[in-house]
Order: sequence, then structure tokens, then C-alpha cells
Amino acid sequence: MLVLGAGDMGSAVAHALHAAGRPVAIQDDPAPAHPRRGMAFADALWDGCATLAGTLARRADDAQALGAILAAREAIAITALPLESVLAAGSWAALVDARMRKRATPPDRRGLAPLAIGLGVGFVPGGNCDIAIETSWEALGRVLRSGEALPLRGEPRAIAGVGRERAVYAPEGGIVRTTHRIGDAVAAGEPVMELGPHVLRAPLAGCLRGLVRGGAAVQAGAKVLEVDPRGDPALCFGLGERPRRVAEAVREALAEAIARP
Repeated sequence: MLVLGAGDMGSAVAHALHAAGRPVAIQDDPAPAHPRRGMAFADALWDGCATLAGTLARRADDAQALGAILAAREAIAITALPLESVLAAGSWAALVDARMRKRATPPDRRGLAPLAIGLGVGFVPGGNCDIAIETSWEALGRVLRSGEALPLRGEPRAIAGVGRERAVYAPEGGIVRTTHRIGDAVAAGEPVMELGPHVLRAPLAGCLRGLVRGGAAVQAGAKVLEVDPRGDPALCFGLGERPRRVAEAVREALAEAIARP
């Protein structure tokens, strides 16, 4: 199984498929800028390995290493090899596009594997995927074999009554600089990150649930940090409810598709 995207959604999907006994690989950029790193395998692309909810991901820097990790099935393989190289390196039963690009129209993933599944906005079964999975809270985990996924809702779900104002977005593109860590307690207005000439501050008190890794390149408008106002660092790690429910829907859809004659 091949999952595109090492953010919280793609990581939860890979975690669920690995738990079901399937060999799984994740493909992403070499230095990904995912904010919710405590809920993802993304740091494995920086550090060589990462653990999420008791499951290990190991980085594969070439096709041979990718094949060895998949064959052992002890860990999830994660790689920054180009997609075409990853596709050529194995025989993939399914591909799951979990990149969650929101406003960007996803490319057609059909034909890259016997089954192509797209998560969330922009995916159309029969158009650019075989099956789409809803990622919006109002239809979370719904499996679509026709129609199209719901459009972008525009506003994140509130946490402890706090919505979009808990996040900070990049005022310009550039390289992130920070010494903070996921789960750190912060005060409202505390400097957390530098981006070019800008000092980005915590918008409210709480714990850092999202924090793009220092050294990562981000585009203007990208989410770079997020504060959980509940103040419990444990809530910044592990499988989030939304990714977990979407991952379970992917697992069930795959099992049903494979069981069909």
C-alpha cells in the first residue's frame, strides 16, 4: 500500500493499514512542512525514524532500502524518493492520496495502482480517483464511489470554543526558524517562530499542537503553528480523532474492494 503525504491524515492511514498487517510506504517531500508533527510520521524524513501511537516508521533513501523495510513488515517505510521511482520500486495494490492540498485540484491518480483512493476536497470518483473518502466533519469517513467530495468548508472545527484564531499562517514564503517543540506550553503573545523578518507569536495560551519544523521551507499562507487552548500536552501527540476515523474508513474501503471478485 502506498500513501502520499506524511501529515496527520496520511500517517493515520498508514498506521491503520500497517496494523491490519499490510506492507505500507509513505511518500512525501524531503523536508516536509507539516505542522502537527506529534500526530504524524513526518519527522522520520528528517531524523531517519519516528514513532506514532506505538508504530515505527523508517526512512528509505533508495529503492533497495524501501523494499527491505516493506518485506520485513516491522515498520512503515517512508521515503522522499520521487513518486515515479516509488511506483517503479514495488507492486502497489492501492494508492491513497492523503496530501490534503485543499485549494489545489488533485491530479488524476487512477491507473497508478489497481485502486486509487483520494482523501477530501477535490476528489471525484471516476474523475481523478476510484474511491473518495470525506474528510469534512459533517460527513467524516463517508466512502464515495460516485459524486464528489464536499467542497472546502472554510473554517476549522473549534477546540474549546476556539476556531481559526488558534493558528498562525506564514506572512511570506521562506525558511522557518524555531527552537520550540511540539507540546511546549506557551503564553499568549510569546515569540515562537521566525520567518524572514517576521517574529510569529502564540495567538493564545496553551500547548503547541502544530509547529512546522525549524529548517523547513513554507509558502505564504501556509499554517505554521497552532495552539491547543486546553493546555494538555498529551493532546498534541498520537492519532487525532479526525485522522483516525478517516483512516478506518480507508481500511474498510480497501478490505471491501479487495474482497470483491
